[in-house]
Amino acid sequence: MLINRKKRIKYLGFDDFWFSILGILIIGTASMYLFNGSNFSLTIVEAILTIVVVLFFSITYWVINRAVMIFLRQKYPHLKDSVQRIIFLLLAIVTTVVVVDFIGSKFLALFSLNLNYNFQDRAKALLTVIFISIMTMAIYEAIYFYVRLKKSIQEEEQAKQSIIQAQLDALRNQAQPHFFFNTLNTLRDIIDQNSKEDAKDFVDKLSEMYRFLLEAGNANLISLCDELKFSKAYIHIQSERFGDNLKLNLNIPKASLDAMIVPMSLQLLLENAIKHNVISRAKPLEVNINIKDDYVIVDNIIQVKSTQLPSTKVGLKNIEKRYALITGKPVEIVNSGNHFSVSLPLLKTSEQKSSYGNFNH
Repeated sequence: MLINRKKRIKYLGFDDFWFSILGILIIGTASMYLFNGSNFSLTIVEAILTIVVVLFFSITYWVINRAVMIFLRQKYPHLKDSVQRIIFLLLAIVTTVVVVDFIGSKFLALFSLNLNYNFQDRAKALLTVIFISIMTMAIYEAIYFYVRLKKSIQEEEQAKQSIIQAQLDALRNQAQPHFFFNTLNTLRDIIDQNSKEDAKDFVDKLSEMYRFLLEAGNANLISLCDELKFSKAYIHIQSERFGDNLKLNLNIPKASLDAMIVPMSLQLLLENAIKHNVISRAKPLEVNINIKDDYVIVDNIIQVKSTQLPSTKVGLKNIEKRYALITGKPVEIVNSGNHFSVSLPLLKTSEQKSSYGNFNH
């Protein structure tokens, strides 16, 4: 672990090779000064022996404390365990410095090496070494805390994205059966009112629309241009049933065609307008789609039917929920009694919620 760079980064949060060298030198220099004071009358041999001994003690302090720190991180890896881990580390540092100094002194005494250790000042010197060791280990802990906090935030963000993506998938999958349900109702009416050939043509065009749905895949956003193609294909199918009594008026600037929109949102609004309004020669239905202030607006005059077709009540709620998950911009719904309009935000990548911004659209 001392040599393997990947393991150093894994357990410490950074490559601490040069930091270890610097820390050992700092502890060594402090120890040499504290234990020898201002005594500069050492011979060359004594000076070399003193440096060797001090470095030996410093390296031993560092290696043991570092190993204990890594062990504690493996045993208590979570941020919630930080207090417990730090308390154990502080106790380990104090114990290591005292025990290593005691055993080392006894070992040196066996060789009768007098390296000018002043035992009266030893406790004061050891406290200083303990303080320096704690400060260096505190730097390790600060870096570790930062790395773990950053990783925790990333994991939380990824979890949020996964939840939002699952919700969007569910809503998108909900919208497609809704479309299927209503087109079957339309097909039933065509079979009742038109020839078999008209029904066949309807089924052929319907299959083209489903091919579009398949090609759109699992996209959570789609360009306004593509959504308009899908919507116009849908109106074309409905024209088989209503003829010239159903009219779609488009007023879309070319500059807005590249903006993003929730898939099937326009189609669902057109579907609702057809489902809930009278469409006849006496009361033709006109649905308008235009752009205003970065919103695409779908509106029509209300021509309430006396009888309503069965409804899954999915359309508007589905659109609102999908927009709420993707952006902070609301879907605006206005019902004045005789006029109904829905305004859908036109989106750009930079306007999406941060927790959604990394999705692949």
